[in-house]
Amino acid sequence: MVPALVLTAGLATRLRPLSYVRAKSALPLAGIPLIRRILGSLSAAGVTDVVLNLHHLPHTLTTLVGDGSDLGLRARYSWESPVLGSAGGPKRAIPLLGSSTFLIVNGDTLTDVDLRAVVASHRESHALVTIAVVPNTEPDKYGGAIVDGDGAVTGFAKRGSAQGSFHVIGVQVAEADAFASVPADIPFESIRALYPTLIASRPGSIRVFHASAEFFDIGTPADYLDTSLRIAAREGHSNAHASARVLGSARVERSVLWDDVVVEDGVFLRECVVTDGVRVPADTSWHGVTIRTADGELAPGERRIDGLAIAPL
Repeated sequence: MVPALVLTAGLATRLRPLSYVRAKSALPLAGIPLIRRILGSLSAAGVTDVVLNLHHLPHTLTTLVGDGSDLGLRARYSWESPVLGSAGGPKRAIPLLGSSTFLIVNGDTLTDVDLRAVVASHRESHALVTIAVVPNTEPDKYGGAIVDGDGAVTGFAKRGSAQGSFHVIGVQVAEADAFASVPADIPFESIRALYPTLIASRPGSIRVFHASAEFFDIGTPADYLDTSLRIAAREGHSNAHASARVLGSARVERSVLWDDVVVEDGVFLRECVVTDGVRVPADTSWHGVTIRTADGELAPGERRIDGLAIAPL
């Protein structure tokens, strides 16, 4: 199986304020951090070598992954400063990947796409890049790939476009040569810059793999809560970390509690995300908010209350 690059360097601005506490890929989903779910799926597909690109809150990822050995992988890291983007990141990581063909997996999405089938399709077509897609049923929320009848990508539609497109679900297979024109150590994007250039100069070099796969999005705090609740219900797991404590008569409904959270007596939480180390004061009631320790910059919409930063979902 080919090696994989997992894109985990981004700032996750849409996920703020949660991404002030952890890198997006480090967020827990039903008790298991997203990055470990992604790496577990790669390992199950036969991937043995992975590279994570790092920039934002890197310690929240490295402490969860280490060298990858407990997941049956060899994990290494490609450090970026500044963030190099969806084309610049792979360009930087290619020397670590040790292969001309590699998977690129978004570190902020979860899908059950058949990775072996995507790789096989890529090899059969001799494309430079193969992108896994599903029908775009929410064009007002997502842009997508415009695809001809032969499976070649001819362009990309923006969010809200009336033009038919397919939703990119965060898994690609690429040849190192696809990134030959990308400048080293300079931020560069694939869908906005590199891929349109390749489509124009080498028609048919960017292709799709039509998948019938699930796709979970955690782009915003509301998306994150929804995905966490859905996965927990499916797997029968709790959305409270083992170290979280709910005291006395406190009630917690449809909420996510991260590490070392204490919910004091008399608290009522419904549809909330409570981040690492927060102590929710006794006899308070919260609905539809994120709660974190107010130890720095506030995100837009956050307000400071008794040492906590509170924001609506």
